[in-house]
Amino acid sequence: MKPMAHLGVGIGWRPEIADAVERLSGLDWVEVVAENVCPGHLPESLLRLRERGTRVVPHGVSLGLGGADRPDPAKLAALGERAVALGAPLVTEHIAFVRTSSPVLEAGHLLPVPRTRDALDVLCENVRIAQDALPVPLALENIAALFSWPGEELTEGQFLTELVERTGVRLLIDVANLHTNRVNRGEDPAAVLDAIPLEALAYVHVAGGIERGGVWHDTHAHPVPPVVLDLLAELRSRVEPAGVLLERDDDFPPEAELAGELAAIRAVVTAGPAAPGETAIAGSGPAGTGQKADPGAGQASHQGPVEESARTRVALGQAALLSALVAGTPVPEGFDRRRIRVQARALAAKRADVVAKLAPELPVILGGPDPYREAFLSYAKGRPMTSGYRRDALDFAEDLLIRDLPADPAARRRLTTWWRDRAGARPPRRIVRWARTLAGRAA
Repeated sequence: MKPMAHLGVGIGWRPEIADAVERLSGLDWVEVVAENVCPGHLPESLLRLRERGTRVVPHGVSLGLGGADRPDPAKLAALGERAVALGAPLVTEHIAFVRTSSPVLEAGHLLPVPRTRDALDVLCENVRIAQDALPVPLALENIAALFSWPGEELTEGQFLTELVERTGVRLLIDVANLHTNRVNRGEDPAAVLDAIPLEALAYVHVAGGIERGGVWHDTHAHPVPPVVLDLLAELRSRVEPAGVLLERDDDFPPEAELAGELAAIRAVVTAGPAAPGETAIAGSGPAGTGQKADPGAGQASHQGPVEESARTRVALGQAALLSALVAGTPVPEGFDRRRIRVQARALAAKRADVVAKLAPELPVILGGPDPYREAFLSYAKGRPMTSGYRRDALDFAEDLLIRDLPADPAARRRLTTWWRDRAGARPPRRIVRWARTLAGRAA
């Protein structure tokens, strides 16, 4: 596997901190959520960063390569378009599933795949499909999880190692996620780092979180704790990473605090050489050449198509789990029910938060954040998301109107106007609302 080109120390670019990011001294590169930018209308801030020579890497969150279905060609094409538009040296995604097709359900979040042979076979084939479709190399990130799957056959290290060997894909190691899984799943981060092929390391993520009730929540909205910096040092003792990136997605601190966190990360990265005998992968060659990874790298076995029976088994397991998380069906046998309830509440809360960001008028119309949140969480109990957050906002508003809510006539008129302007349709007439309500009760 060829050495990764040097990236340095970077930060996740977000619109809320775009001005601050431009002012950060010594910033080497940025990462942008791929789904949040349009190739033909890149934000001016990103264009200015590119003009200064700052590399930009698109980070996808919606492919769901760990899902039972083969990757969506349209989503792959969209990710590739963003890589080309940004002149990116690579693109990144996650080892996760995010949806099911039977039933049609969206998690709105990255969920762990079972570490089984079936799931690994499906993932490897999906990765190879993605690699063939993308114009630049692909790297995949280990995710944080609140729960474990029953009946797993491989450790995290074994799973990641075989994934690399069979596909030649690079790894994006999130040390904050390693800490999350230590707290939530009892996994040893050092054992993972010892087991995985660090020569495949593309770059590293660092982020903050918080522990509540014995569960670590990977919030990306809190300062990076010392324990995560310690894990970065653990990784640094084994290999010199080509890049390290600070992620922050919410509750953005003052610019000086961001700069301080970057300085702390840089201090760990530059503390000393990798341990003797370890090979550093940071290369000095130029990035953004558009060269794909060697398609034969590490693909010594399991090259035939995945048996459909394996995809079916993975699909059934994922559908049962996601349905329990978002549709209130029984928790499948073998899962920690308390953890599944925690995850279900977290998914509903995330839906409420994201919809409020995408449609900030809704909390205003409904009388403030608290009434909005109460109404949305009540809606979410019976209406799982099936087509993304923007559709979810419209469905939430329609559900309120069907039930003649909000009670205040003026607020209901404002909500009707809001829904009609965005849905491009007339609000359902009263008889239609009654029929839908009765149908929902019957279901």
